[in-house]
Amino acid sequence: MRWLVSLIVAVVSVVSAAAQAPADAPRVDGADGIVQRVSAAERSKQIADERANVESRYQIGQMERVLEGAVEHGATITRDRLKSVLPPGDTLMNGENARARGFRLEGYGVFFDVIVPPFETETTLSWSIRTLDQNALGLDSALKVLESHVKSQGDTDLDQALRRVELQVNPAMLAAQSAPVVQGAGTATGSAAAANVDVPAPPADPILNDPNEAYRTEVVAALKDAMLAHSSSLGIGEQDWLTIAARANEDRPRLAPADSDSRTRVIRLRGADLLAYLARQIPKEEALRRIEITVY
Repeated sequence: MRWLVSLIVAVVSVVSAAAQAPADAPRVDGADGIVQRVSAAERSKQIADERANVESRYQIGQMERVLEGAVEHGATITRDRLKSVLPPGDTLMNGENARARGFRLEGYGVFFDVIVPPFETETTLSWSIRTLDQNALGLDSALKVLESHVKSQGDTDLDQALRRVELQVNPAMLAAQSAPVVQGAGTATGSAAAANVDVPAPPADPILNDPNEAYRTEVVAALKDAMLAHSSSLGIGEQDWLTIAARANEDRPRLAPADSDSRTRVIRLRGADLLAYLARQIPKEEALRRIEITVY
């Protein structure tokens, strides 16, 4: 009978141990073949981590689109400035779109790689003339030399070709150069001549000095504004960095003007400074000043 009692006690012990095992602890086969059990707390932590990763990836994706829009905004400003100083249809932006890719780096912060498309001109000859001689004095002299040469040759085809070139040049600019200076009547107050003489010509946009540098300046300014305005959801810590590496597309179209300074601009802001701005402890001007820019 003793063996029967011992058997019954053993069976009861096994059943009791099985009943006490947590029902929500699934069996997991380890890499070494050993059966392991995941506790409910560990499983909850895994689910929370997965959700946090999904949310982080979503927020970084949102910031990617914001940065792409910032580059396009800088391109639009550059195009509008060029349109205001060049004849219609003389300048076009490249058809490519900006591309941004973000990464969260453990122990560093969040890093974005931004590809900035170049811009190109539709009429390279007209662009070269204005870049080399933005005050148009050299252009006027060049046209006079061409006219003299064409007249000496007596070639009607050359004469017609020259007239087509002149039509491509800003008519208002040529009219301003060829307009005679009115004396006497121009000094009369309220006269039409006085209005023409006394009104100074608007200053030339410095974008003609270096259009590529103007383009880069507008893009960097737009990226800096985007860093401050749209990064609150990235979860940047005080010791982290928010970094943007803006670089030109290496696959430059053949018709695009060569950019001899198409290096990478690294724009970064320490998390402590970003949090101070978001908490309104420092103004925007101070936050922009603390953004570091390094050229490689």
